[in-house]
Amino acid sequence: MSQPAPSTPPVRGACPHDCPDTCALLTTVQDGVAVRVQGNPAHPMTAGVLCAKVAKYPERTYHPERLLQPMRRAGPKGAGLFEPVGWDEALDDIAARLSAIAARDPQAILPYSYAGTMGLVQAESMDRRFFHRLGASLLDRTICSSAGGEGLVQTLGGKLGMRVQHFAEARLILIWGSNSIGSNLHFWRLALEAKRNGARLVCIDPRRTETADKCHEHVALLPGTDAALAFALMHECIVHDWLDHDYLERYTLGWPALRERALQWPPARAAAVCGVPEAQIRELARAYGTTRPAAIRLNYGMQRVRGGGNATRAIASLPALVGAWRNRAGGMLLSSSGAFPVQRAVLQRPDLLAGRRPRTLNMSTIGDELLREASPGFGPRVEALVVYNSNPVAVAPESAKVAAGFAREDLFTVVLEQFQTDTADYADYLLPATTQLEHWDIQIAYGHTDVLLNRPAIAPLGQARPNTAVFRALAQRMGFDEDCFRDDDEALCRQAYGPQVDFERLLQDGFAPLDLPEAPFAQGGFPTPSGRCEFFSERLAAQGQDGLPDHLPNYEVAEAGSPYPLAMISPPARNFLNSTFVNVKSLRDMEREPLLEINAADAAARGIATGAVVRVFNARGEYRCKAEVSARARAGVVHGLGIWWRKSGLDGTNVNELTSQRLTDLGRAPTFYDCLVEVAPV
Repeated sequence: MSQPAPSTPPVRGACPHDCPDTCALLTTVQDGVAVRVQGNPAHPMTAGVLCAKVAKYPERTYHPERLLQPMRRAGPKGAGLFEPVGWDEALDDIAARLSAIAARDPQAILPYSYAGTMGLVQAESMDRRFFHRLGASLLDRTICSSAGGEGLVQTLGGKLGMRVQHFAEARLILIWGSNSIGSNLHFWRLALEAKRNGARLVCIDPRRTETADKCHEHVALLPGTDAALAFALMHECIVHDWLDHDYLERYTLGWPALRERALQWPPARAAAVCGVPEAQIRELARAYGTTRPAAIRLNYGMQRVRGGGNATRAIASLPALVGAWRNRAGGMLLSSSGAFPVQRAVLQRPDLLAGRRPRTLNMSTIGDELLREASPGFGPRVEALVVYNSNPVAVAPESAKVAAGFAREDLFTVVLEQFQTDTADYADYLLPATTQLEHWDIQIAYGHTDVLLNRPAIAPLGQARPNTAVFRALAQRMGFDEDCFRDDDEALCRQAYGPQVDFERLLQDGFAPLDLPEAPFAQGGFPTPSGRCEFFSERLAAQGQDGLPDHLPNYEVAEAGSPYPLAMISPPARNFLNSTFVNVKSLRDMEREPLLEINAADAAARGIATGAVVRVFNARGEYRCKAEVSARARAGVVHGLGIWWRKSGLDGTNVNELTSQRLTDLGRAPTFYDCLVEVAPV
């Protein structure tokens, strides 16, 4: 049935979710109810198009299971049993308990948050001010992108790259570690434009994704072998002299040493490591070395292994070898977030630490951190945890340990949430949070270079409050009387960029592009210490690390006789975004149930058929789900599609029961895709 004509103009907003596209939204509101969310056609990147997930945003906002009042635990930890409580009573008790812990040692309090919303205001403003003033432990927010981010910083000088719109003009596009159709839809539109104009598209990914289906070629390498492939491409560019010698001389640092290392990687060696045909590597190298302009769209799937930072460094070095940066449609893009002039010190106020230096705990090892006793090297045991914008019981690695840590009766846990997630089940207090349709926020992007403003389209449902309001109220109760705790959300939006972005334009249009060069590194000018693309990083060498990129084998590599012979990756299901949207019925119905994709040969050797319940296991744990014998899986690799809530699983677990808390070479990030398993029918 068609909707009646709206009585007021749509409200301009921005998608807050962890996706490169950061779409501009228009929300149609009738009688105070959001009836439709659509892409803003005036925003060039969004062009009126939304993914299937965000197009369902009203279904999520008005979900019958939405949390709409504060709740207090009324049963055992993890049982998910709660009773209603008033906001004042809840906040008074939370403030009192945090104050008592802080009086002993504020480092016993830990915030835990990530990109459940990527808005600068609801994700990293009033909350950071509160925890800085308190002196709580700091959180190393590493769970998604820090290995790749550090690789970019050490090579290019920051999270920077070519402007995404220029991919449409490329003649060759390597889509590396990215299922763009599912996780970068608006880039895919540009790739298709290039394809229609004659460009060749190559997908480099262990899984035959929906994106690989639509590319001219798929390179199905083994997980964690991306650096080996990059070095083989360098090798061929060197021996065939597909190099831009002038660019290498003027604008790079460490070329002779990198050249020597690359010459150790002939295609035959890389083919054996990557598990792909030698001829395919040679042809890919020829295409990259001889096609202009050539562009690489790198994404974060490839850096979730032991050598993820080094692999990013190796791939990020490729454009400088062939001079691809000279053309605006050449180069590479992993993240554009470093281009945004965010005034983080103004938003977060680290000066409120007043000289204190709290310890830093890594969110990717939260299972170990919560189970650790107090010690001189560690400090106090974590006594209180405040979780917002994240669902660590579902998303953090080695989740049996995470759940055990959250189940501690002596751990005081506060969770700000929109739904009763796996993590919410362990809360002592569960506080209802607003969605993007109900609060102010301002965004960065990591797949384009436009600032977006989000206006609230509707009043908060029930008793839901923005994160900022909760931390303001706690600050007041704990006697934090600095003026910064009185800033309202619109003021915080204005502070995020200060005079560097025209806020009046944001109010009028909902977005404002950054003024950036067309081809950022055409004449060098990298924001590294040397001003060059640093093949050799003096900063890494000073830390005792290898200054050159290298191929680091996975921690877990299958060998003959291994009890766990299959490599497992856990890419997101197409209709979920990490653990968000799992409870939206229309999207969950499309995904049906937790699945393990397995190659036909591997399935036959184990007597497994599609639809069979299987045990996926290793020394860390066991996970049961349905199998799907699929051409998307190459031999030797299985795919545990995620991230389902644990409570959706057949045995109350999800794929992270099997992943480890080992960290990457750079960036202290998790190694979700560095994981060996065995699979057996139940």
